[in-house]
Amino acid sequence: MADIATQTARPAEQPSLHRVMGPWLLLLFIVGDILGTGIYALTGQVAKQVGGVVWLPFLVAFAVALVTAFSYLELVTKYPRAAGAALYTHKAFGIHFITFIVAFAVMSSGITSASTASRAFAANFSSAFGLGLEGGIGITLLGLAFMAVVAIVNFRGVGESVKANVVLTCVELTGLLIIIVIGFWAIGSGQGDVSRITQFPTTSDGGFFWPVIAATTLAFFAMVGFEDSVNMAEECKEPSRIFPKVLLGGLIITGIIYVLVSISAVTLVAPDQLGEGETPLLKVVQAGAPGFPIGIFAFITMFAVANSALINMLMASRLVYGMAREHVLPRVLGQVHASRRTPYIAIIFTTLLAFGLISFVGAVPALGGTTALLLLCVFTIVNIAVLVLRRDKVEHQHFKTPTFLPVVGALSCAFLVGPWTGRDPVQYMIAGVLLAIGVVLWIVTVMVNRAAGVPTASELQPVGGVGPVN
Repeated sequence: MADIATQTARPAEQPSLHRVMGPWLLLLFIVGDILGTGIYALTGQVAKQVGGVVWLPFLVAFAVALVTAFSYLELVTKYPRAAGAALYTHKAFGIHFITFIVAFAVMSSGITSASTASRAFAANFSSAFGLGLEGGIGITLLGLAFMAVVAIVNFRGVGESVKANVVLTCVELTGLLIIIVIGFWAIGSGQGDVSRITQFPTTSDGGFFWPVIAATTLAFFAMVGFEDSVNMAEECKEPSRIFPKVLLGGLIITGIIYVLVSISAVTLVAPDQLGEGETPLLKVVQAGAPGFPIGIFAFITMFAVANSALINMLMASRLVYGMAREHVLPRVLGQVHASRRTPYIAIIFTTLLAFGLISFVGAVPALGGTTALLLLCVFTIVNIAVLVLRRDKVEHQHFKTPTFLPVVGALSCAFLVGPWTGRDPVQYMIAGVLLAIGVVLWIVTVMVNRAAGVPTASELQPVGGVGPVN
């Protein structure tokens, strides 16, 4: 994951990172980044909107993510160092405030993603220990307690490694493969209702397009994470050569897994039942394999979403810290604890935002949908930035996506942002409040800096790209 946002230093001032990742380790990193809370927590809510064709919104979300991935491929092979959306935005447009908004949007998406994971963790914790809590204050309190633990771990300092990511990926993948095996075993033995997978939803006018689009805006949350692979550019062997096939391969693998999981789920559990509560895949296990120890699967789910929450809160706090160090947020947010050497004020700030989302928003669809909303806005800008940066020539060879793909990517991402998709209005409210907090802090910082004669950084160029995992 990402570190902090800082101004790009001159090459002579910092050593280069050790290039240790080959194509297989990079593939596991990408797959592990995409897998997580989205498919574990939101399958039921997607089914609730589209009925039996729950696989279709995931497929559409995959297509949109794939097109945008081509834009990231051109940028990461053109600038083969750790980078992210904020850096690409600054290179393309050179407007500090726009770069700041993109960076703060990414930070906000990390907090909403972590809050989604905390709700999913609480629901599965309740199932694993037989607490019998279904929504309400019980799940909220568990989610808050979990987020407090994440904050403590964050404060103590966590060193992420590729080996740890490999272990995590295997655990997450195991849980989803269990669902696929149980589903297709049940189908083969005559259980369930396969005909559901072709049952399209219809509106009052008999159409199914808009229900699928509305569900896609939520399913897109399950595809986020692929953009984080640009963080590993400086630690990959021959990134300009291996990135295209590995990133596209990782997306295809996860896309296939999501479709198979969706088919298994809706075959064994009716869409309306799948959409009740916050543990949809546990219902699939119970329906297809009643003898399977449900606690084991609940623990697998807990492990998957817990790591998503931790990684996202690490990212969010470090990005806030970095922006404070660059004088674009209040300097107090850039303070480092004397003994733990962690950005404790930034950790407190981001944790309080997460507390507020868990307490006052609560619902997983609203939080997951807000994450997707924020990132779709960022992806729209990245797709445009690719075209703008065509004028910036580099000496080495790099991947170049066909021009029509960034155009399609920008239009499709922008389309999925709009209210015409049937997106829950509360998602715009959450995103607006989070960004408004950032803008207010930015304005206050600028005014304080001018009064104190402290120059505000003229550019915001992250050394590491950042974004949420789901």
